[in-house]
Amino acid sequence: MTACTWREVLVFTVGLISGTGCSLTSKMLLTATSIGKTGEPELFEDPLFQSWVMFVAMTCALPIHFAYQWYQARVFTEERRALRQGMVAVSELKHAEMPLWTYFILAIPSCFDLTATVLCMFGLLYISASVYQLLRGACIVFVAIMKHYLLKDRLKAYNWLGVLFLTVAITLVGLTSVLGAPPEEGNEKNPLVGVLLILCGAFVQSLQYAFEEKMMTGEVSAPPLLVIGMEGLWGTVICTFVLYPLAFVLPGNDHGRLEDPANTWAMIKNSPTVQVILVWYFIFIFLYNTFGVLVTYLLNSVWHAILDNFRPCTVWATDLFIYYYVAMGAFGEPWTQWSFLELGGLAGLLLGTAT
Repeated sequence: MTACTWREVLVFTVGLISGTGCSLTSKMLLTATSIGKTGEPELFEDPLFQSWVMFVAMTCALPIHFAYQWYQARVFTEERRALRQGMVAVSELKHAEMPLWTYFILAIPSCFDLTATVLCMFGLLYISASVYQLLRGACIVFVAIMKHYLLKDRLKAYNWLGVLFLTVAITLVGLTSVLGAPPEEGNEKNPLVGVLLILCGAFVQSLQYAFEEKMMTGEVSAPPLLVIGMEGLWGTVICTFVLYPLAFVLPGNDHGRLEDPANTWAMIKNSPTVQVILVWYFIFIFLYNTFGVLVTYLLNSVWHAILDNFRPCTVWATDLFIYYYVAMGAFGEPWTQWSFLELGGLAGLLLGTAT
């Protein structure tokens, strides 16, 4: 078992706080209203744009990585100068060059992240932020299976008991979303669709976590900031030059398109509220993805999935607080008759994670 020091605890805590903010601001964006390009008020339901913003934020890790690499190279040069003066031993000099292929192979986890994010963003349109976050707990089930069978990191019997608890919890949470859906006339958003989309996203996300762990602990150990930055760069390129053109030509509910970037830009310009939420979303998504990869690097991919499983507690508690004490019903999530079922799912999720 990986030992935890104050450094690992700090990284995990920052990841938890920023991850909570990420989920809440993401849902707030999807439920915010602004004036579109036609002059009519619309919901800011643009999941592809949120995915694009996420990858741009992740790309910001690259300048930090290269600045740190420059600092290390400078220290290495000074050590070589000291060696010539007989001040240090040869064995102390360490400055490994990163192979060029590493920058390209990191497109693979970027594709996983892109697919998982788009699936989850579309799923979030159908369900609440707390249920969304609880369902993403399925990721640890998939990660555990992959670590056992693909990474050959064998799980013990009590670990499989935890997986069973998690499966039961996810089932309860899925029922909460389906049974607790308000019967509004003309509401075409079936929460079951959201549940299935997020479960598919959790599976793809588990592939990303396992791949990242392999990249950072294999023969060529890729630095965490390089991993997150290159994933962001590749994701930005794919979103901009592949997904957005497809979304523009495919038919949909956004002014006849699957997602209309012109309408998205109009709604951003016309709403200070959307602008503020978007800035906070950018900050939270950068911090969460950066510290999430650091969790995988310092601990392992299971701990990254555990981080996601702790987020439902903070997301739901914050959502309830915002609804009743901050936004007065404008944002957040109310307590319903099915919330006890969700609470039971949350307890099962935490029990399974602890096991």
